[in-house]
Amino acid sequence: MNAAKTRTLGRSNIVVSALGVGCWAIGGKMYYEGMVDWWGDVDDAESVRGIQRAMDLGVNLFDTSDVYGIGHSEELLAQGLHGRRHQVVIATKFGFTYDELTRHITGTNVSPAYIRQACEASLRRLGTDYIDLYQLHCGATAEEIPVVLDTLDQLCAEGKIRGYGWSTGDANAARHFAQRSNCIVLQHGMNLFDPAEDMVALSKEFNLVSIANAPLASGLLSGKYNASSQLPADDFRSADFPWAVFFKNGRPNPEFLQKLEAVREILTSGGRTVAQGALAWIWARGGACHSDPRLQDGQAGGGELQGARVWPAHTAADERDRKDFAEGSVIANFANGSIPGKGKSQWNTLV
Repeated sequence: MNAAKTRTLGRSNIVVSALGVGCWAIGGKMYYEGMVDWWGDVDDAESVRGIQRAMDLGVNLFDTSDVYGIGHSEELLAQGLHGRRHQVVIATKFGFTYDELTRHITGTNVSPAYIRQACEASLRRLGTDYIDLYQLHCGATAEEIPVVLDTLDQLCAEGKIRGYGWSTGDANAARHFAQRSNCIVLQHGMNLFDPAEDMVALSKEFNLVSIANAPLASGLLSGKYNASSQLPADDFRSADFPWAVFFKNGRPNPEFLQKLEAVREILTSGGRTVAQGALAWIWARGGACHSDPRLQDGQAGGGELQGARVWPAHTAADERDRKDFAEGSVIANFANGSIPGKGKSQWNTLV
């Protein structure tokens, strides 16, 4: 594995690259609350090549969901991993219900029967007899959580899943998951603009791994967009979801563009791209974080995926620089105002 770092998923023996690939974008069309909930046109063949390229670069964690493209993401992932299943860790999710014909998300269901039904369907689409990481993808009430956990523990005992987690930003609710021994991951939003302090603290308290979704702020931290960028209408960043804050009406949110410009110089120091610096910042948060960039725009081995390399060269100086940056010394010093010409107030404009 040639990724810069690895992580052990919580209290398991599952070792993954410190950079994973999120597979929402490759799923293609789906609708949520009557609005488009995908990333625009994608090419399945390019997506499969992108998955294979990620493995060649040393990435072994692939994070998907049964609802991404209404099952299509899982099917494409199976194609990309064909013959190499034993080399990777597959993470998928459950909890949303959907209409396969209209490709609309219709609601949620966390009953034991539905969890089992969803698990079997994911196993079939993924072409495997076990799922490494199975994550609740929607909310759950205080009454539902113990039932969900008991069902997941049973699936672990049966060998259908190796461990589980929850994709949520609610630290209080997630604590119930974290207390179970088969819980190995908490997935949540985290990037330069959103440090997710409470979720990271909870992960550290229970020796779990934080999988950071939206590490590139829906692509804003990829370095590809500026004030004149306009995304097409069939992209969720042009929709009106209240949680899609980094883009508004298909254009980068000026507030976050300004924050990015305030720290662009430090992110790109040492010849890094903006995306590489943003991902390294997540790693520098303390060792229990996992970056999860999206395979976007159907690019095989390019764009966000190319950030899997993170470090631009392999000289002795670059190796030292890589170690400093990944372990947090550069970021920590910058945040504390101890790098000449930089200051804590500048870094604080991010958060």
